[in-house]
Amino acid sequence: MEQIRAFADRYLVNLHIPSIKITDIVEILIISFLVYHIMLWIKNTKAWSLLKGVALIMVFILLAAIFEMNTIIWIVKNVFSIAIIAIIIVLQPELRKALEELGRKNILSSIFNTGKTETGLFSDATIREITKACVEMGKVRTGALIVVRQTDNLNEYEQTGIAVDAIVTNQLLINIFEHNTPLHDGAVIIDGDRITSATCYLPLSDNMMLSKELGTRHRAGVGMSEATDSMTVIVSEETGAISVAYKGELTRGLGAEELEVKLESIQNKQTDDKKKGLWKGRGIKNEAKAN
Repeated sequence: MEQIRAFADRYLVNLHIPSIKITDIVEILIISFLVYHIMLWIKNTKAWSLLKGVALIMVFILLAAIFEMNTIIWIVKNVFSIAIIAIIIVLQPELRKALEELGRKNILSSIFNTGKTETGLFSDATIREITKACVEMGKVRTGALIVVRQTDNLNEYEQTGIAVDAIVTNQLLINIFEHNTPLHDGAVIIDGDRITSATCYLPLSDNMMLSKELGTRHRAGVGMSEATDSMTVIVSEETGAISVAYKGELTRGLGAEELEVKLESIQNKQTDDKKKGLWKGRGIKNEAKAN
């Protein structure tokens, strides 16, 4: 007992538990959020392999420090600053993509729901016209590449093609991609309810995880979805299958209904349920006040 009491007097009496404020909790949550998303970003890029290599080098440096290998420690101290710059250069494409993704996120719009409108970025009629055109082209195996703009500016890609500026109709889309026509080679860009340009050149994806059986059309669609927040609809000339590329991911073998659902997901349209819920909430409040 005397030993326990002596231990408590020596260590526990002077033990200081810091007070935790609300700002401390908020700070912990922010740091946790940032660390989680940084680790998620690292895992989804080639930075993950690089991180494993850096961890192996750190273990080697730790062993060198334990066994007092002074020459190795001296080399590490002098090369450290150069290594940091080299890592930044190697990860430049991934860092640029991460900053672009951060710039695309409209935080105020997501919080206050200011980005949603009753009609959306494009109408339901446009969705039906695109879907009908893709289904018809798929039946006769006519290749197509259709970029549907969301919020990112696509002027640099529109300038590589020929200006069209026409209302989206399935007949026009089918005619554009018909074989041996002047506008069939390249991509069509749709902004809102209008076709802005045709025969546009798109950036090719360098994603090594894509299937080797995919051709240039599919790689261009994925590349466009990696470079911008647009959605690209691809109709295969070989199989007639319909695919959608969005945020660097390719979804293949879609039917008409599935394609409509994909397009509706980026329409950014205020649904009737939300509007009804809003008016219903106001009606309840007014009834409560009246009571």
